[in-house]
Amino acid sequence: MSILWRDAMASALYGPGGFFVAGTGPADHFRTSVHASPAFATALLRLISDVDAALGHPDRLDVVDVGAGRGELLQSLLGLVASGGAVGVAVGVSARTLRDEPSSGTARPSLAERVRFTAVEYADRPDNLPEEINWTAEIPAKITGVLIATEWLDNVPLDVAMHAEDGWRYVLVDPESGTETLGELVSPADLDWLTNWWPGPASTPSADSDPSPGATWSDAESGSESGFRATPHTNHRVEIGRPRDEAWADAVQKISRGLAVAVDYGHLREARPVDGTLTGYRGGRQVPPVPDGSSDVTAHVAIDSVAFAGAAVARCAYSLVLQREALRALGADGGRPPLSLAGTDPAGYVRALAAASAVAELTDPAGLGGHWWLRQPVGIPLGPPVAR
Repeated sequence: MSILWRDAMASALYGPGGFFVAGTGPADHFRTSVHASPAFATALLRLISDVDAALGHPDRLDVVDVGAGRGELLQSLLGLVASGGAVGVAVGVSARTLRDEPSSGTARPSLAERVRFTAVEYADRPDNLPEEINWTAEIPAKITGVLIATEWLDNVPLDVAMHAEDGWRYVLVDPESGTETLGELVSPADLDWLTNWWPGPASTPSADSDPSPGATWSDAESGSESGFRATPHTNHRVEIGRPRDEAWADAVQKISRGLAVAVDYGHLREARPVDGTLTGYRGGRQVPPVPDGSSDVTAHVAIDSVAFAGAAVARCAYSLVLQREALRALGADGGRPPLSLAGTDPAGYVRALAAASAVAELTDPAGLGGHWWLRQPVGIPLGPPVAR
């Protein structure tokens, strides 16, 4: 029986026996920045430390990982926080920052004592997860700290549409075979999203459009439109990102004060892919997107639309940069160590070279470095380590 893609994805990924809730986890099937290198977690710790300072070092600092897999990122962060100043060499986090010792010499509780880690995931809690990490199926409310969503939004279920002679129609899919057919005309809400956020290949921005990353809450609150209008043609295929806008806005709304960070592959409205990006992954290979629960089903994120929705909730500007720029701003530049080090400290040179190679993978523009970093502050300034 053919159903909407949104329903098929929800069942295949998060239903009983779904891809993200059964088995050993997504790490066996695809490689994310979290799995690629410890440098990713180290850079995030620098960001967390900066947010902690912007918040005035609260008694409790929340670090919430949405779409946590099996808790790999939080386990890395937990180890880094416990190691104290050892991470400072990699990303410029000073030992004093991690110990939380003010320059006056008056000690305050350390970051390790104040931080509270929470993993948000539908799967059961892993048996070997450290007890310091809380495990929940829903994003907690009243977060003071940092919410991280690494490759979460691309797995938020969405609908697919195709333009027929009479307008945009939903694409239906048979969950067992992946066979697609055309369904009903899209709803007014989805049509409005398509009109504003997914222009056809022949469309161009109007004179008053502003397709560049970055927005203010006043723009979002006023409902100002993009200036784009879809110029559809028969068989043009799109992915309707409205559920992702809603999911991100809901996540941002759970923050009392702090920063929401989404890291994902995506596209901007002036360069949407002609036929969408829906695909599958299984066992390290790209496969056809058959929503039967045996593989990941994913689509790139309309990241500017998501950002706009979050800014409307936070009522302040967001930052949107590519991962290679974000990581370099956080001290992970991937530069090769000086060759002279090989003569004075051969073992140190080898370690530094290996670390540089790992960072190079994270910043490769053709790979993970091409991911977007969307950062939405709530009630704190967008300081230099966080700014565009």
